[in-house]
Amino acid sequence: FYLTPPQVNSILKANEYSFKVPEFDGKNVSSVLGFDSNQLPANAPIEDRRSAATCLQTRGMLLGVFDGHAGCACAQAVSERLFYYIAVSLLPHETLIEIENAVESGRALLPILQWHKHPNDYFSKEASKLYFNSLRTYWQELIDLNSGETTDVKEALINAFKRLDSDISLEAQVGDPNSFLNYLVLRVAFSGATACVAHVDGVDLHIANTGDSRAMLGVQEEDGSWSAVNLSYDHNAQNEHEVKRVKMEHPKSEEKSLVKQDRLLGLLMPFRAFGDVKFKWSIELQKRVVESGPDQLNDNEYTKFVPPNYHTPPYLTAEPEVIHHRLRPQDKFLVLATDGLWETMHRQDVARIVGEYLTGVHHQQPIAVGGYKVTLGQMHGLLTERRARISSVFEDQNAATHLIRHAVGNNEFGTVDHERLSKMLSLPEELARMYRDDITITVVQFNSHVIGACQNEE
Repeated sequence: FYLTPPQVNSILKANEYSFKVPEFDGKNVSSVLGFDSNQLPANAPIEDRRSAATCLQTRGMLLGVFDGHAGCACAQAVSERLFYYIAVSLLPHETLIEIENAVESGRALLPILQWHKHPNDYFSKEASKLYFNSLRTYWQELIDLNSGETTDVKEALINAFKRLDSDISLEAQVGDPNSFLNYLVLRVAFSGATACVAHVDGVDLHIANTGDSRAMLGVQEEDGSWSAVNLSYDHNAQNEHEVKRVKMEHPKSEEKSLVKQDRLLGLLMPFRAFGDVKFKWSIELQKRVVESGPDQLNDNEYTKFVPPNYHTPPYLTAEPEVIHHRLRPQDKFLVLATDGLWETMHRQDVARIVGEYLTGVHHQQPIAVGGYKVTLGQMHGLLTERRARISSVFEDQNAATHLIRHAVGNNEFGTVDHERLSKMLSLPEELARMYRDDITITVVQFNSHVIGACQNEE
């Protein structure tokens, strides 16, 4: 089934979204110029989610990608709720009191976030009251705990992640008299999601990561070439520190069964995630909740089984690893992406492709044909394609779309092959998942002038 270039483009561009940070008095005051974001589903429905918002009561911008598993319910809830928890954790004590007083007296609330959403980014209206009540309990506790110290961003991020995960777990245990909501909170808790979130404020960039999505910085070297700096570590079996951490948290007798076939308890790829109460609750609690839950829950195979060698839960945490980076003028962009991208592309290629896209300048590396026997005809084809590629950069108005085009359509020479792209995008739903994962990408572009000026002031 062959797709024409316009058909390929319409598939690639269906979920793209761009946001430019407004100028004030004709001047840029933010270290962020704007961002491009896009998603390409492999699962039906897609299990990835994304979020972006400007914090209105504190400074800074929040951006995140969320990769769901065992369904999209948990990723959906985290994409709607996590930024509120982070924003509330960052608010000064007086503002929290102001917000609480407004709720008490039924006055309009100060808006905390300005969301930047694609029309396809869904918000669940039915659960908004429940979510709001949990969030309110959290800020009431923050008011009571007031230590008078200003909140450290790293601490705020860690607290927000852990608190939201604990609320997801609690809501599922308490249940809800409304049967639709009861089923929803249980689906959220029994599915899972990883999260990779950036908070950018002036020259301070914090990345909070739980799971195996990634954050990568694109740096422009003095000679104009591009390099990649990792700002997160995958929490999976490939990370020795992570394997060691998990083993230290459980008795020696379980050492052999904790990580099997590179999965947690032989089942779960990420070693940190939201939800996934199958890996957090005791067996008794799981049984009690599933038995008293709605019938639809019993039809779900995932909720019935108990993981093998399940002796000392919890085996899983949502606590993020937080990395702080001070932005420099040579830091040009940030890529946040779910593992669907990193499975297909090396970070160095990602840095080069986005860097060249954003500057429109292509470093013409000599064509590398690595141990292939290349005929003159093929060489001619490669050169023509390279020429076409330079003009094709401008067919994508969105850096994330441009990256997805490469992730799905690259051939062994590192150029986009239209035929391959067409094949990959026309795979039927049930096959697509065998060839690739959902891909979600947000590319944040930094403002070097503002960053340089901030540095000089210091």
